[in-house]
Amino acid sequence: MERLPTPPGEQTQANALPDPAVTTTTATATVSDLGIVTGWSEGAERLLGYTASQIVGQPAVRLLADDVDGTGHPVDAADTAATLRRDTSGRERWNGAVPLRHRDGHQVTQRLLAHHRTERAAGWLVVSAVRDRPHPPARPVGKPAQEGDVLREWTFRQTPCILAVFDTDLRLVRANVGMEHALLLSEDDMRGLRLSDLAPHAASDEADAKMRLVLDSGEPEHMDAFLHHSGVSSEHGWPASLTPLKDPSGRVRAVCLAAHDMPHEEPARQRMQLLHDAAGRIGTTPDSRRTAQELADAVVPRLADRAVVDLFETPQPADTSHAPQARDFTLSRAAVSPAPDSGPPSPGDSGPKVRHLAASPVAQCLAQGHGALFDAASPALAEWVAHDPEAARIHEGGIHSLMIVPLRANGSTLGVALFVRHEHPTPFEQDDLWLAEELTAQAAVSIHHSHRPARDHTTTMTLQRSLLPQTLPDQHALDIATRYLPAVAKAGVGGDWFDVIPLSGARVALVVGDVVGHGIRASATMGRVRTAVRTLADVDLPPDELLTHLDDLVIHLSAEETGTDDATPETAGGIGTTCLYAVYDPISRRCTLARAGHPPPAVVTPDHAVRFLDVPAGPPLGLGGLPFEAFETELPEGSLLVLYTDGLLETREHDIDEALDTMFAALARPAQSLDTVCDRVLTSMVSHRPDDDIALLIARTRALRTDHVAAWDLDFDPAVVAQARQHATEQLAAWGLDDAAFITELVVSELVTNAIRYGRPPAQLRLIHQNSTLICEVFDSSSTAPHMRRARTFDEGGRGLLLVGQLAQRWGTRHTPTGKTVWAEQYLTPDDESAF
Repeated sequence: MERLPTPPGEQTQANALPDPAVTTTTATATVSDLGIVTGWSEGAERLLGYTASQIVGQPAVRLLADDVDGTGHPVDAADTAATLRRDTSGRERWNGAVPLRHRDGHQVTQRLLAHHRTERAAGWLVVSAVRDRPHPPARPVGKPAQEGDVLREWTFRQTPCILAVFDTDLRLVRANVGMEHALLLSEDDMRGLRLSDLAPHAASDEADAKMRLVLDSGEPEHMDAFLHHSGVSSEHGWPASLTPLKDPSGRVRAVCLAAHDMPHEEPARQRMQLLHDAAGRIGTTPDSRRTAQELADAVVPRLADRAVVDLFETPQPADTSHAPQARDFTLSRAAVSPAPDSGPPSPGDSGPKVRHLAASPVAQCLAQGHGALFDAASPALAEWVAHDPEAARIHEGGIHSLMIVPLRANGSTLGVALFVRHEHPTPFEQDDLWLAEELTAQAAVSIHHSHRPARDHTTTMTLQRSLLPQTLPDQHALDIATRYLPAVAKAGVGGDWFDVIPLSGARVALVVGDVVGHGIRASATMGRVRTAVRTLADVDLPPDELLTHLDDLVIHLSAEETGTDDATPETAGGIGTTCLYAVYDPISRRCTLARAGHPPPAVVTPDHAVRFLDVPAGPPLGLGGLPFEAFETELPEGSLLVLYTDGLLETREHDIDEALDTMFAALARPAQSLDTVCDRVLTSMVSHRPDDDIALLIARTRALRTDHVAAWDLDFDPAVVAQARQHATEQLAAWGLDDAAFITELVVSELVTNAIRYGRPPAQLRLIHQNSTLICEVFDSSSTAPHMRRARTFDEGGRGLLLVGQLAQRWGTRHTPTGKTVWAEQYLTPDDESAF
C-alpha cells in the first residue's frame, strides 16, 4: 500500500525536504576481495568511531555486531559475515541493512550499498548515508491527509517516468517507482546518497556536475544519458531533464531529475538484469552439479520454460580432433529445472547417464564450440527427435524453440546446456542466445575450477601461516609489533617471513626474509629456511656467520629441488632468498646486523629522526662464495628498528623514491603504540591487497638497568671458586633474591671450576637479572666448548654440566673472537622485581 502524504506544513519523512539542522554525510569504506579494510573516510569514522589508522588493514568482520534474527534467535557476527560472503559472491552490487559494532561497543544497524570494483584497486566500495539526528517524525496519528496531496503522492510514485529529487547537497530526497526500478534499489536504500554513490560511473559524475549547475544558475539542464549501473550496459542510458525546484521566494531548494524509460529497451534491460542477478547465484560452491543446477534455476522461467545441463565425467579437449561428433557419446544428467517430482539428486550422485548420437545437434554444437537456435520446424531438430530417445523425451512437452549451448572453459569442453520454450509464446532470439552463452560461460568457469578444486590457495595460506610465528616469544629487550599481508596474485602467497628469537645474555634476534616465488613450494622453502635460522641462532652464531651457513643451506635446498647431484651456486638460482638478521643486546644497547640481498632496515630515534642503517648489502642467499659483512651500532633506548620485505616498497601506487618518502613520513609521526605505527605505515603505502607479500616487523628498544648487571674478573686459580660463590651470594642478597642463592652457588661453582680446569685466562663471572630470569655467565679465552656427558659409576668427574642442566632451565655456550662464554639461565618466582 502506498504511503499517504500529510497536509502542507506536516510533511512526512518521505516527502519533506531536509531539515537544515540535519547534517548528512557519506560514510565510505573500501574492502578488498579477501575481506581486509583498505580505505576509511571521515564519514565512516563518524558512523562507527574508528579512525583510519585503527581499522585499515584489519579484517572487515571486526566491524560486524552480533544480532538477533526475525525469530528472536541470536546471530553471531561470524554467521553474518558468512551470509554476506555468500550473498555478494559473483555480484557487482549489493545492498541491505547490516548490524555493525561501534567502537564504544553499541550496535548500529545501517543500510549499506556496496559496489564491486574490478579495476586497479579491486574490491568493494561501500557507501552509506549518515545523519547527525533522525529526520522529522511522520505525521501525527489522527491528522487526515487531504485528497489532493494523496493524488500528488500517487502521481509522483506511480508515474512511468523516472523521477528523483536531490537536495542542495546533491543527496537524494525522493525517488519514485521508476527510479527504484532503474537502479534496482528502494527509496530507503537511496535516500541521503549522491547519484555517484548509487551508480559509480562517469555519467553519474556528469549528472552531479549538471545538477550543481542547475542549483547555481536556477536554469534547467538536459543530459543525453544520465544513468549507468551494473544492470544496464554502457550503451543504455536514458535522456534526462534536470529542473530546479524553487520555494515561493524564488530560492532553489532542490533539483528534480526526470527521465523516460523507453519501452523498446525493456527486453534488453531484462536480459541485462537477468545476467546481473545470475552473477550472484551461479558458482556459489565448488560442487559442479550444484553449479549446473544453479545455472538451470537461474534461467527458468525468466529465459526458458525448461533447462537441462549434461556434463562429461571428465572434461574433454576442445580441439576438433577430439570432437565428440565422430562417435556416440555419453553425458551425465547434472541438472534439470523445473526439478522433477522425484526431487533433487543426492550429494555425490553423478546423475543418470544420457547417450547422444554422433550426428545430433548436441554433437554438432559441441564440435563447433558455440551455441545454436532451433525451432520445431527445423529439419535437424526433426531428425534428432526421430532417432534419439532423449530428444524425443524433451520434445514431448510441445517445445517450439530450443537453444543448445556448450559449456567450455580453459580449453576444455565440460558438457552442454539445453534451453527450451513451450509456454513462452515467442521463440528464442539471437539476443537470448547471447545471454544463454554468457550465463553458461560463467557456470563453465566455476565447474572447471571444481574439477581442480581451489584447495591450492587455501592450502598455501594455511601452510604459510602455520610456518610463521603464532605468538611472539617472551623476552624483555624489545617491544615488538608485526604485520603480514599475503599477496593477491593468482599464483598465491609467497615466501615472506619474520621471526623473533630470544638469545643468551638477555639478547634478542630479529629476522626478516623473502623466498622468491609464490605457492606451496615457496611457502615450504620458507619454512625450511626459517627453521635453519632458528637452529643457527640457537648456537649463537654472529649475524655474518649465520648468513654464510644459511647461504650453503640454500644451495643444497635448490639442488634438491632441481634434482642435481652437486650443490653449486649455479643450481641455486631458482630460490633467490633474501634475509636480514639482527641481534640486539639490551645491556650494551648495541645492535649487530647483516643482510643478504635484503632492503636495509630503518631506525627511528626518540627525537623522531628517521634514517636507514648502513648495513653492507650482501648478495642474495644461494650464490655461494661471497662474503657477508656485519654492521654494529648503538641505539638509544626507545628507538624503533623497522624491518620489512620489499613488497612494502614495490607497490603499484608509488615509485621507489615516493614509497621511501611515504614510509619515512609515517614512521616520523609520534604514536602511542607500535600497532598504530604498523597500521599507519600500511595504510599510507598500501591501498589494496599487494601484488607481493608484505612482512613488517617494528621493535622498540629497551635497556637493562645497570644495577641489574654485575661482573667480576676472576684470578685463574682454583681457590677463586669460593670467592666467586661469595660474589654471587652477596649480589643476590642485594637484589632480594636470597631464595635463588643455593642453586646459583652450585651453578657458579660448576661453571667457574670448568673454566679454571679446562680454559685459559682471563676469566670473568657475570650475573644478569631481568624480570623473572637470572642468568649466570662465565667467560674464558679458550675456544674449547664443554659438552654434557653421562658419568659412569666409578668416574670421578663428568657430573658438573649434568648438574647444571638439571638445576637451570637452559644452558649453552656462546663463542666470541676472543673466547667463549658458558651460560645458564634459571627462572625466578613471578613476584620478583622488574629489571626495567
